[in-house]
Amino acid sequence: MTFADKVKIVRAKLFLSQEKLAKEIGVSQVTVARWETQGIDPQFISEKKFEAFCREKGIEFEETK
Repeated sequence: MTFADKVKIVRAKLFLSQEKLAKEIGVSQVTVARWETQGIDPQFISEKKFEAFCREKGIEFEETK
């Protein structure tokens, strides 16, 4: 699963706009849009903030090896 897929799933489950998700994890709305539409992977810190947000909201993703 790509990071873009994870972002889309989280936004759908929590009914969040790109702007609202961006505020929740401390990035810009443009950054969230790039993750989703351009397949750009986040910087390490942003990815960790996103993962912490997901844990806080009870959303888990299976890691594939």
